Amino acid sequence: MKTVLSACAIFVVSVFFRKSTVVDYAPTSIRPEPIARCEGPLCKIPSRTAMVRSGSLAEPATDQGTAGMVLVQGGNFQMGSNEFADARPVHSVKVAPFWMDTHEVTNTEFEKFVKATGYVTIAERPLNPADYPGVPADKLVPGSAVFTPTTRAVSLQNPLQWWQYVAGTNWRHPLGPKSSLVGKGNEPVVQVCYDDAVAYARWAGKRLPTEAEWEFAARAGRPNTKYYWGTDLKPKGKWVANIFQGNFPNANTAEDGFQTTAPVRTYPANAYGLYDMEGNVWEWCSDFYRPDYYVKSPASNPKGPVDSYDPDEPGAVKHVQRGGSFLCSDQYCVRYQAGSRGKGETSSASNNLGFRCVISAR
Repeated sequence: MKTVLSACAIFVVSVFFRKSTVVDYAPTSIRPEPIARCEGPLCKIPSRTAMVRSGSLAEPATDQGTAGMVLVQGGNFQMGSNEFADARPVHSVKVAPFWMDTHEVTNTEFEKFVKATGYVTIAERPLNPADYPGVPADKLVPGSAVFTPTTRAVSLQNPLQWWQYVAGTNWRHPLGPKSSLVGKGNEPVVQVCYDDAVAYARWAGKRLPTEAEWEFAARAGRPNTKYYWGTDLKPKGKWVANIFQGNFPNANTAEDGFQTTAPVRTYPANAYGLYDMEGNVWEWCSDFYRPDYYVKSPASNPKGPVDSYDPDEPGAVKHVQRGGSFLCSDQYCVRYQAGSRGKGETSSASNNLGFRCVISAR
């Protein structure tokens, strides 16, 4: 593995800085964050640049109904958070009823889709040399981003210290080519980009949630609190979400029992019967990402802006991500907190990024 990474050193820099996925930032056009721990590159997840997309979309599967889903009745709620620049202002939103997967799509479920359709994920496909001018063609190898803990405490300003582009990484091998899914069938599928999630959803006769639907479901009828589950990080002294404990990024104490992903349904469901709406893995939403969208968002069933814009990377097309992941903590990325948002470049993936699906209620 060391040899592979060394050979791809130039490629790593090109991929990580040319189009990076930033899940926390301080845009100049919006009032800056009230806290300093998530400024600049602090919560970056390196991106994979857009690649050649070939082949047709998978045909939808036979209607699978709403098995494994819960009916969310819809209603009004206060969306957003004043704690995060791109989640302001808090505003009133109404969403229509919809069905939502009780948990994130698992490795077993995604494998069924791949076997039925022959679908090849973006991380498994060849890279387009035109996207990497100046990088030798033999360095353009399929792969994806993997979190790699440092051996000591480091400054949190350079995410390349703990993120590595690893050749041969994909949903089947989420931590590198020598890793596997043995014993992990009930864990969330990761290393899937937005396009992969959309392809699965179409095959399953479903779709990705809007971020308004996602947040409404995560709040589960509760009044606005710091966390989706309430006001305390550890209610009654117990962890209720899979996040990072210890000193990031070198010393994960795994006090909650998990270094990386946890099997779905490990933690208590919310009042709507939904699991892991915070922590575990980031979840793709259907909305394009813009930090200023909430200023003019429709009050009824918002579906996101018509285009994407991120002041950190104006040329990148990004979609909203929600919920945080096993790498979030009060030291590093606090975006598992209620109302917060993440963002990801459309063709990028990592080992802390997955999704769940919804169906509009008739």
